[in-house]
Amino acid sequence: MSWISALFSYIGITDVLDILATSVLVYYVLLLIRGTRAVQILTGVFVLVGLLGVASLLHLYLLETILRLLVVGAAVTLPIVFQPELRRALEQIGRGGFFRLNDEKSAWTRPEDKSIATLARAAFLLSRNKLGALIVLEQQSGLKEFIESGTILDAQISAELILAIFMPRSPLHDGAMIVRDDILEAAGCFLPLAEQSLAERRIGTRHRAALGLTEQTDAVVVVVSEETGAISVAREGKLSRPVEEEQRLVKILLAVTRAPREHRLTRDVVTHLRARLTRRGQEEQLADHPQELRS
Repeated sequence: MSWISALFSYIGITDVLDILATSVLVYYVLLLIRGTRAVQILTGVFVLVGLLGVASLLHLYLLETILRLLVVGAAVTLPIVFQPELRRALEQIGRGGFFRLNDEKSAWTRPEDKSIATLARAAFLLSRNKLGALIVLEQQSGLKEFIESGTILDAQISAELILAIFMPRSPLHDGAMIVRDDILEAAGCFLPLAEQSLAERRIGTRHRAALGLTEQTDAVVVVVSEETGAISVAREGKLSRPVEEEQRLVKILLAVTRAPREHRLTRDVVTHLRARLTRRGQEEQLADHPQELRS
């Protein structure tokens, strides 16, 4: 017990309060950036800092100098990169809502096949009527900042709702519709335009917005041209050729929104183990019953 008393002789009440206050601050900062691109950016910064520490320990002076410059540059640009998050934090503090928990989903799950089929059917209905549309499918990169730029809907996906949103007289038809899992999160959202040179192709603002978002995130965007009615899929800063068949669009969307291989393997192993345990439990229950009940 002497070491406990010695420990408390060095730690006071103010130290405990300091640790608790810092922990609460870090928790709410993580809660604030949850579901946004800031998570991936912070991960990249932490990786650079970790590599800098390793280079310093191994006395790799050239690599350490380069990494130190990169970390300093990243620290200078962080306020610019995190401008949406900082603005949202100041707004929440001003409204007194910074310490209020929300129940938003942060885990990414693969969209259901039924929702994909509904989106494809709605896209072809829009195409036949030459109604422009921009449908964003969120994947691992959070799109919270883009969702907040539009009108929050939080509605179940249906072809009728999608058609109503992109009707010419609808107040939301000019922006993008963002889908998370099988929930239509928001409509009328603003997306960044593509940074790459598009002089060789004549495309509209919708296509440039789709390419701009997919350059910055791993989202998948379905674009319906208002002029020609052609349906294209944007992914990783690239635009596919027009899709002519509804079933082909469904297959493309299912392929590009599929979970990474390691996630699928983990899920398959867990499902297999769960089935084995369930089967074993049923066999033990049958063993506890008389033969006539088992027959």
